[in-house]
Amino acid sequence: METLDRPLRYFLRIAELRSLSKAADALDQTQSGLSKQLAVLEAQIGHALFIRTGRGMDLTEAGTKLYATLSPAFQDIDRVVESIREQGSVNGSVRLAAVHTLSYYFTADVVAQFTSTRPQVNLSLMGRSSPEVMTLVEAGKADLGFVYDTAVDSNTVVSTPLFDDDMVLIARDGQSPIVSPDIFEANLRLVGFPAHYALRRMLHSAKIQATYVAEAETIDAMLKLVSSGIGACILPSRIPDSLLGDYGLCKFTLNAAALRRRVVAITPADRHSSRLTRDLLECAMQVAEKLRRN
Repeated sequence: METLDRPLRYFLRIAELRSLSKAADALDQTQSGLSKQLAVLEAQIGHALFIRTGRGMDLTEAGTKLYATLSPAFQDIDRVVESIREQGSVNGSVRLAAVHTLSYYFTADVVAQFTSTRPQVNLSLMGRSSPEVMTLVEAGKADLGFVYDTAVDSNTVVSTPLFDDDMVLIARDGQSPIVSPDIFEANLRLVGFPAHYALRRMLHSAKIQATYVAEAETIDAMLKLVSSGIGACILPSRIPDSLLGDYGLCKFTLNAAALRRRVVAITPADRHSSRLTRDLLECAMQVAEKLRRN
């Protein structure tokens, strides 16, 4: 006879995400299949566990009682199983999601430091936008994420501050596009990330006056467009000068506190981090400390 373990875990995931479709995606199930599993569980218990609303799925009184008991119990079980699995072992896998810009001056150093002493570990690296990194971590598809703190707006993740990034204007060498001494008064022609990216949202919040002449999802594509002369771009000051030199570009300092953002590491708030995830976070904190000192 099939045990209740699987449908109970499905119930917990639906309750945590408050959405049948999001839970199905996180669990790699079809929405119809997950709905049937929930119906079977509700039939066995004899009570409805959710109320469907315009905002998602809210727990009923019976669902609230079940969740309050199950959640800590399953967390304890998972914690014990994970600790036993980790004892004396440096094998396993860990999934890291990070925003694209960090790959040029942070993520690669973290991965190199982590893997250098753990050759048997399989590390999966996913480059995404900040909102996409948040989604991956929330859904359990990434164990650790590197994002900008402006993207962290929920209690579903735990964030650890790493370092602050100041922005610079990047344009063709010797050709600053700023006529006014105040960037907030300059009417810039910019190549930018798509509107949902954290950096683009930061520029909008800072009320930068700009006309976006093109959009690009990668740093290399953005720099190539800027090198063609159609406009400038705004990126973190830690983007390597050697990379900019390849495109005939240089940095122009922007003394604006509004154009500073904090990089944070995020982990799921509702799940115990594995030893490998904790080790990877520790490497990130060590690399971040070096960046802060430089």
